Amino acid sequence: MPGGMLLLTMALLPVAAALSWGLCRLMLRLAPRWALLDAPGSAAHKPAGVAVPNVGGVALFGAVALPVAAALAAAGAAPAEAWARWAPAAAVHLPGLRATLGEAGVLLGGLAGLHALGLVDDRRALGPLPKLAAMAAVAVALVTLGGTRAMTLLDDAVPGGFGWALSAGLTALWVVAIVNAMNFLDNMDGLAAGVGAVASGVFAVLAIGSGQWFVAALCFLLLGGLLGFLWFNRPPARLYLGDGGSLVLGGLLAVVSVRLTYAGPGPGGVAPPHAVFVPLVVLAVPLYDLASVSVIRLRAGVSPMTGDRNHFSHRLMRLGLPPAAAVGVVWLATLATGLGGLLLPRVSPAGAAVVVAQCAAVLLTLAVLEAASLRGARAVEVDAPPAGG
Repeated sequence: MPGGMLLLTMALLPVAAALSWGLCRLMLRLAPRWALLDAPGSAAHKPAGVAVPNVGGVALFGAVALPVAAALAAAGAAPAEAWARWAPAAAVHLPGLRATLGEAGVLLGGLAGLHALGLVDDRRALGPLPKLAAMAAVAVALVTLGGTRAMTLLDDAVPGGFGWALSAGLTALWVVAIVNAMNFLDNMDGLAAGVGAVASGVFAVLAIGSGQWFVAALCFLLLGGLLGFLWFNRPPARLYLGDGGSLVLGGLLAVVSVRLTYAGPGPGGVAPPHAVFVPLVVLAVPLYDLASVSVIRLRAGVSPMTGDRNHFSHRLMRLGLPPAAAVGVVWLATLATGLGGLLLPRVSPAGAAVVVAQCAAVLLTLAVLEAASLRGARAVEVDAPPAGG
């Protein structure tokens, strides 16, 4: 009964949005009392100004974790007859849900670990290496214990167990990269949450298309949680996501992008080989920001984990865009690549090449504009008359 499951999973969106909105209101009341504030100008990428609560991640985590925990508890405790009576569409999938309770528990534990890591970092600024090591530990747990592994075809393609190791290593690297990418992207009001909302919406559509209802449920919970939070994070933000939220956002996007099969619905659905590029296309903009700002920092002789104002959004502002417009451009660029990701599993190899080329063209256009602006700024500096002359 696909129609029933579609309605059931989509109903999670307003549930998560309401939970997130309510928890955001609670955090706004508690944060000043408990000094849970982002110190203005405390890092190079944070503008000076009024201290803003940075515990919006509590709302995002709660909006996802509470419904998931409730569903897992019901799956384990409620008899099948109760499911058939109150949620007949989901009752058909109850055996599969019960079979994956352990993996779902690992996912919840991994998200809780990322959430706790972010909350601690928001309070006392952990160093880059401890933070990266903790992210890697969560990624390894998700891969080895949580059944989250990409490119499993390598298991048979590479003999001697090396295929499994290569697949596991690439997946762990992907999780760490996306967690960091969304953490890096959380540098302007509404930016990371908006990009995450676009990406989670795209992944939700892909999950529905492949009949993966539990992955779709995660996507709708994430989308709802982000929409509820965005009400308070839109410029000028009254609440920040904080690392406690951006790490959870990145972790969830990484997991759903790996768990998706990108195949057609039904047991006969098979994903084409080029579907492996779907996560790269959908998340191209966060990855572009991660890669470009890391290169800029390395060329400046500083650690890629050092905060500054050289992110993609900041560079758009140096082109002359106001902050809200810069955020809008990043959202639209994410939507442009995300729409290509929707098409990628359904087209021929030639069509896939066009989609990937379109994604590359979007990023290349932005890079060319940035480079031209930088050259223009340098030319103005050279041609400017000396002071007093």
